[in-house]
Amino acid sequence: MAKQSQWGQWFEEKVFKPLEDKKMPVMEHLHEFQHRLTRAVVVMALVFVGTFFYADTLVTWLRIPLQNFFILDSWEWVPSDLPKIPLVFLAPAEALWQNVKVAGLCALVLTTPYWLWEIWQFVVPGLHAQERRFVAPFTAISTVAFFLGLTFCFFFVLPFALNFLLSYGLASGFIAQISIANFIGFILWFLLVFGLIFEVPLALTLMAKLGWVDAPLLRQYRKWAFLGSFLFAAILTPTPDPFNQCIMALPMYFFYEVGIISAQMFGKKKPKETEEVAPTAPATSRAASRPVSPSTGSVVSGDDDYVSVPDSGPR
Repeated sequence: MAKQSQWGQWFEEKVFKPLEDKKMPVMEHLHEFQHRLTRAVVVMALVFVGTFFYADTLVTWLRIPLQNFFILDSWEWVPSDLPKIPLVFLAPAEALWQNVKVAGLCALVLTTPYWLWEIWQFVVPGLHAQERRFVAPFTAISTVAFFLGLTFCFFFVLPFALNFLLSYGLASGFIAQISIANFIGFILWFLLVFGLIFEVPLALTLMAKLGWVDAPLLRQYRKWAFLGSFLFAAILTPTPDPFNQCIMALPMYFFYEVGIISAQMFGKKKPKETEEVAPTAPATSRAASRPVSPSTGSVVSGDDDYVSVPDSGPR
């Protein structure tokens, strides 16, 4: 614990305190935001220039799940039984535009750490120390979860989905000629959706940490979450077939269950409500505590008791 306190004190003095808000005017904040956004865009543009020269190689990598399976035991790709399937383009600029799209998305992914750093430097001066300790791990974990979703989709989901769909089409007697635009759109959309699916447990944990939801409430809406997973999958899948909906909806619901466990562990703890019962004294004790008039022997009424008008009698 002493070592942890020393590390915490070091971060507080060397990292957090230099980032304190200097109470800049609004226009200075806007100028700072402009400068940081410009730097991030320039860095992304430079990376895009480099990735565009390797766009053909990137497209070749995206074609790997088309006719290969990833074997986890040997950590290698094994060709499937499908014949060689060519990719065709149906418009003059289709191939060029797909290379631009792939290079741009690759540049965005590669520059994501720099974007997050610029956002952190802009936002952190306005945060309290406790909020900084919370935002930094949340940002790091969300980034790792997104890349894990991309990896899981590329190595396991896409080979299985593409092999099933193409095998079904070839078994029906059709000839496979896939447009490069449709193929790249299918691959990139699946990667994006699975990257977001891996964020579901983290989003539920954040809502539970803020006190918006809790584990019992999430368990209560399990049926609706299961139905909503298939509805979202029907909207998000690029093809209307139920197979793609299942391979997208089932992991979504699985991570909902993971979110319930995480909300149970890291959610906001509700304080125990203690009902304080006010002690009520019996009427006899109150009457006994009242003073008695020495002349009449009756109980003298207090301020809260009703006082009758005395009878004057005959004059």
